[in-house]
Amino acid sequence: MTEKTNYTPDFPSQIIQEGQVQILVPNLKAYNVTPSNYAPSKAPVFYNPKMEFNRDLSVLTLQTYQHKINQNITICEPLTSQGIRGIRYAAEINNITNILLSDISTKACQLAQHNINLNQLENKITLKHSDANHTLINNASPKKRFNIIDIDPFGTPTPYIDAAFRALKNKGLIATTATDLAPLCGVHTKACLRKYAKPLRTEYCHETAIRLLCGSLATTAAKQDIGIQILLSHSTDHYIRVYAQINYGAKKADDNIKAMGYIMHCFNCMHREITHQPFSDPTCQECGAKMDYTGPLWTNPINDPEFIQQILTQTQKTTLKSNTKITKLLTTLNTETPMPPTYYVIDKLSSKLKLPAPSNQTVIETLKKTGYQATPTHFNPRGIKTNAPTITMHKILKELTT
Repeated sequence: MTEKTNYTPDFPSQIIQEGQVQILVPNLKAYNVTPSNYAPSKAPVFYNPKMEFNRDLSVLTLQTYQHKINQNITICEPLTSQGIRGIRYAAEINNITNILLSDISTKACQLAQHNINLNQLENKITLKHSDANHTLINNASPKKRFNIIDIDPFGTPTPYIDAAFRALKNKGLIATTATDLAPLCGVHTKACLRKYAKPLRTEYCHETAIRLLCGSLATTAAKQDIGIQILLSHSTDHYIRVYAQINYGAKKADDNIKAMGYIMHCFNCMHREITHQPFSDPTCQECGAKMDYTGPLWTNPINDPEFIQQILTQTQKTTLKSNTKITKLLTTLNTETPMPPTYYVIDKLSSKLKLPAPSNQTVIETLKKTGYQATPTHFNPRGIKTNAPTITMHKILKELTT
């Protein structure tokens, strides 16, 4: 699907500027009929302007990865919609040999082809009218595989992960978004069990959502004797996003399986702990109450500080609209990455203790004076990551407010 056509959309549309490209997209104002409507899903071709931050950070991350491997790269985005993400990659990332875009929607392909032509990127981008898994499996032979595959669905990415690993070169990068936070955060338990593992509805569920997705990536890759390294992950607005570099080899896969475990949580005193062993009728070591759990999930780090620092350096060389927000996010990620899994939400913990909630800064300073590590987290503006046990958090909150 590479021919130029005189394309006129049969739905309300407008041309927008994002990054270095111009894109014809649905005019969402025409579809926002009532407050309960989600305009992007009502349009005949999906487009979400609120994901510009996601796309800006994706461009910077892929630029950084390209510098890291220092070679020409190929990219596949098999759920391209109107093509904005892949077109931005073609326009803003150097040393790209080819980008393959595909979508199962005829309308999406027509619009994406128009946008490719609009930005004169026909020499860099190939567009296929195809199901995402069909696109990936058709490129799973060794000479056809990609350096980067970006899975950016509306909902869960799990139906596409297995085929993505098959179509990825050794040392390749998989980038994936999940917008199904209700299942991942324990609101729809059965849906999460089908797609990932057992969730748990806790105050730190956005972190466990990332760890459940990373765990799904690791176990799916391991079936093909592939290991993964999580380079970057974050929770923003209504979605989570994970970037992982793969490494071929059964030993790498075995190491990943060892990183799988469970987070045990006590709803009585808010104690939490990591376990890698099977358990039966677990009781809280702090208060003796029965504990619940989430998992199996990824217990290793969910960010690579060195890679994040390289993205920060790359950010300083660009003038993207989201630069300030990206810098703030990446800086916070680098401070929280060395901390143990999970975090405390001060309002939640204070409410449990029937105490007024002190400021985060006061709690952090007190924890540090007591000899513990503590830092804010990007997951929640009232969240604190610390290596202090729950009983110490109780003691500090009582001392600060009584």
